[in-house]
Amino acid sequence: MSALDLPERYYRDLLRGYTERRDVFLDELEQAGLPFTAPQGAYYVMADISEFGCPDDTTFCEWMARDVGVAAVPGSSFFNEPVRKYIRFHFAKKVQTLRDAGARLRRIRDAWSARRNTT
Repeated sequence: MSALDLPERYYRDLLRGYTERRDVFLDELEQAGLPFTAPQGAYYVMADISEFGCPDDTTFCEWMARDVGVAAVPGSSFFNEPVRKYIRFHFAKKVQTLRDAGARLRRIRDAWSARRNTT
């Protein structure tokens, strides 16, 4: 079966589901105080980490996965220029997974401060 043969309801439900996930995750990012650019149709969002003072988005992503428990992709993977202040989150996940990630992200500043105090 090709995608063009699927009923219109399939696409409405798909849109509704991704819109819900996007809205949930963007709300979580807002609550965590992470600046972001709202996506206009993608299932990922770029967040600005420049306020953390980490010069390397890859290092930040590795730290965040290990110490915060949330994975992101270094934004520099998507630029030709040497831009290192963005990380990319994928929100095509279960809503509960997004809420759990949000709870962890709300503690990101405390975790970063603890990291800086031990290095």
